[in-house]
Amino acid sequence: MAQNSGLSLAQGAALCVGAVLGTGVISMPALAAEVAGPASLVAWIALIVLSAPLAWTFAALGARHPDGGGVSTYVRLAFGPRAGAAIGWCFFFAVPLGAPAATAFAGGYVADVLGGGRTTELLTFLVIIGSVFTMNWFGLRVSGRVQLVLTGVLALLLVITVVTALPHARWDNLTPFTPFGWSGVGTAAAVLVWGFAGWEAVSSLAGSYRNPRRDVPRATAIAVVVVGALYLAVAATSVLVLGPALAGSSAPLADLLASGVGGPVRVFTAIVAVLLTVGAVNAYLAGASQLGAALARDGALPVRLAGTPRKALTAVLLGSLLSAVLPIDLHTALLLVTGCFTLVYVLGTAAALRLLPRGRSRIVAGVGLVSVTALLLLTGLPALLSLVIVAASLAYQTWRARRPANTAIPSSIDAGSVAPNPNTKPCLVGEPE
Repeated sequence: MAQNSGLSLAQGAALCVGAVLGTGVISMPALAAEVAGPASLVAWIALIVLSAPLAWTFAALGARHPDGGGVSTYVRLAFGPRAGAAIGWCFFFAVPLGAPAATAFAGGYVADVLGGGRTTELLTFLVIIGSVFTMNWFGLRVSGRVQLVLTGVLALLLVITVVTALPHARWDNLTPFTPFGWSGVGTAAAVLVWGFAGWEAVSSLAGSYRNPRRDVPRATAIAVVVVGALYLAVAATSVLVLGPALAGSSAPLADLLASGVGGPVRVFTAIVAVLLTVGAVNAYLAGASQLGAALARDGALPVRLAGTPRKALTAVLLGSLLSAVLPIDLHTALLLVTGCFTLVYVLGTAAALRLLPRGRSRIVAGVGLVSVTALLLLTGLPALLSLVIVAASLAYQTWRARRPANTAIPSSIDAGSVAPNPNTKPCLVGEPE
């Protein structure tokens, strides 16, 4: 992923917003309402508040250590190369789990227009994953600018949806406020991590700013306010306007826009959902192919699995196809993926406590560490997957270190096709390539 050394404050803020404001917003309000009812708004507020110290921590790390490796670089600096490689595993193996979930959101919007239910959702997944795989196989990428435009269109759509639907709000839709008890708020918060994953991209982009120390914190502050305002506005409007129907909706943004504007808006929102998902899945598959090859180059993954970007890309595709047919419901799949993301945040904020200077920065990082650790616990049993992945990574590295020296992996493979930084992570929606 090439660096752009001339990011201005405005461009950096826009990219940070794009990194966080992704596919989740098109379905997250419904998924959160399904497990917490109107009380899901408490979970939204909690995640928005948590975003501030979390984003600030990664911004501080990025300003002091501007490097494209992002969180994996900080974990490596703080805890050593094995811990950094384990973070790489968390990203790499979360991608095939997350791809079917991401396309399921878009599939719900397509099914809302065409019908067909689960069959249409599965076909949408196959079309999107097949198209993105082909694009990356032949080196065709959705540029960071295009992804940013798609995110901008989504943001504009969210504003229009809220403004037009809000007059139809009904306060009685807030009762009963906790139909599933307060425990549902914790479950909703764990699910909503999906929608807030991306703050670590702030640190990865730090080296691209003209003045990282000055502009990274400012751009991050702007992004926190914009993302928080959009998410809370959409979530609150969805609950107040759609009421109980929100929990069962497969296309809540379309339902909300239809209530305010009317007309053939479902087709439009379905197109936006598909295009946004193509951009997001492309970003993750492109990043995972480079990350996998880099990990294999450094001996952190088997060469046969991910020795080149194409091998890693194929591994992710096969993993995605397997994930799509496994008998795992969308809610559980989201928790599995967000468990991996949350563990990355836990290790990232823990690294910040060692790398940042004493004072306010460490205090903020400490608050972030406590918060994301609580989120990891709220994820429940699905969080064990992230721990299993870390354990598997450490076990593999230990096993490989004991192998004879003559079986070591060559230091250079497929020259020119692997990301130059061995800690490169999957890029997020809106990151420049």
